[in-house]
This record gives sequence, structure tokens and C-alpha cells, in this order.
Amino acid sequence: MMQKYSIIQKFLHDIVLSKKFINKSLFELEKIIYLKNKDIKNQSHVFITGLPRSGTTSILNFLFSSGEYASLTYRNMPFVLSPNFSKLINKKNTLKRERMHGDSITFDINSPEAFDEVFFNNEQEFVENELLNYLQLILQSENKTKYLSKNNLNYKRINLIQSILPNSIFLIPIREPLQHANSLLNQHLNFCQLQKNDDFIKRYMNYLSHNEFGLNHKSWNKPTNYQDFKELDYWLEQWCMFYKKILNRHQFYSNCHFVIYEKLTNPDYMKKIFKKINLKNIDISDLEYFKNFSRQEIKINYSKDINENARNIYLSILKV
Repeated sequence: MMQKYSIIQKFLHDIVLSKKFINKSLFELEKIIYLKNKDIKNQSHVFITGLPRSGTTSILNFLFSSGEYASLTYRNMPFVLSPNFSKLINKKNTLKRERMHGDSITFDINSPEAFDEVFFNNEQEFVENELLNYLQLILQSENKTKYLSKNNLNYKRINLIQSILPNSIFLIPIREPLQHANSLLNQHLNFCQLQKNDDFIKRYMNYLSHNEFGLNHKSWNKPTNYQDFKELDYWLEQWCMFYKKILNRHQFYSNCHFVIYEKLTNPDYMKKIFKKINLKNIDISDLEYFKNFSRQEIKINYSKDINENARNIYLSILKV
């Protein structure tokens, strides 16, 4: 949607998102007006987290379609910390369009998206003290009791979130590593070009801490043997380090569930996922959100050793 913004809209986003005090000031005002201090602590809120290009957005859209959850949407931008205020601003409904990833996933102004990093990207004391209040405001704005988040960076704060929300559930999608790494590489090249053509796209992604791809890409882990972002081996090594850490840290957490990308079109498998998150009101016969998943032919060179290492980690996770 950012590529369709007017000059005024870009200016507003630049001002609001680049100055934390504006969003935080509105947040404090919103608490005074809207906060009702309802007990949401023990609800089964769902947090989708992990590497991008593993089906995270499709899972988000599918679960959101159940109507059981509240999420931040494009309608909340750029006033992400004040979900009730932001809904008062008259914004025209937009037609669905394909997102810039070029992966056939469409969105409009009412689509959920990964915006809560604007909240989490504050000092830890603020996050710890205000998370319950922030989620209450989001839930009140949508008249819901359970929160749904897709934030690829929340893997870093699973312990923090569950210490505040003890019944929270974490879905960690995982995809066959060679296909996954190739998809990451392709999106990195795609966004590098997009950001070269339009600097606002780079600024916008930085405001939201979306540094997964593009000119301001930040590695999830310090590269060991592969430094070149334009090589498949870099993304394969990042895949290995990322999921090995996740496996070692969280495989025995009862509220952390690996979600296999390649099985998302299987109704029986999806039923098991829904049972884990206590979701009932969703049409299992309609899995169109995952219909565009496909395997790509890998035509570029890559290290057989690093791919074998990744495959072994992947197979280990399949057994969890």
C-alpha cells in the first residue's frame, strides 16, 4: 500500500513513525480515554513468528478470517500505538491489490499486518509495563477478546511475552530450507530494486523494523562463512543458525508449535493446528490462502554441505 501513498500521506508517516514521542503521547492519551482494564491476561493470544517467506502472512490472514481475533490493520497506520484514535480517522476503503512481494497475496486497508513492532521497538521497561494495556486497546477497538499477531521479530521475546501472557501461543512456521532460502534471496533482490526506485519504501520499512530484505537488511545472526547477501549460501547459513537456535531454545515449550509450510494445504494437518490454538469457528474446507504455495526450480549454485546441514535441522524439527 505504501507505493500508492500521496505526498501528504508519506509526510504524515515520516513525521509520526520517525518520532517515537508522538506515538507514545497519543498512546498515553488513548489510555486515559479508552482503557477499561479488562482482564485479558489469561486469554490464548496467538503470536506468529519466525523467518519471513515461511507462510507467516498466509497463516495470519487465514486465522484473522475466523473473526475470533483482533489484529492491527492498515487502517491503524501510522498511529499504530493508538488503535482507537486511528479508527476515528476517515479512511476510504481500498480495493484489494497484490503486495510488492509479487507472491499473489492481496491486501486492502482492513487487512492485518505486522505493525506491533512499533510498540515492541521501545525500551524494555515500557514494553513490560504497557503490553497488557496496549493489547487491551487493540482488543477494545475491535470488540474482541483474543489478539493475533504476526511479527517476525517476536521470536526474540517469547519468554518475555509468555511471562506477561501465560496462556499465549506461539506458531513458528518452518519451510524446506533450500526453497526457503531461495525465496528469501529473491525477495531481497526484489526489495533492493524497489528501494532504489523509491526511498520512501526504505524509510517505511525501517520505521517498522522490517529489515528482512532490501538495502538495509540486517542479519538475524552474525554470518560465519557467508557474507554476501546476493548469494544463496548466505541465506542458507542464516536459515541454519536461526532454526537451530529456535529448536534448541523452544522445542520443549508446550505453547510453542512448529508449523510445517509444506503441510498447510492439508486439512487434517490444519485441524491439528486449530486444536492447539483453541480455534473452532473456521471453515477447514477453504484453504485458498495457501493455494499459491509452490516449489521453484533452483538454478543458481549453492553449497551442498550447508544445504545438507539445513536439511538435517529441518528433519529434526519435523520430528518435534
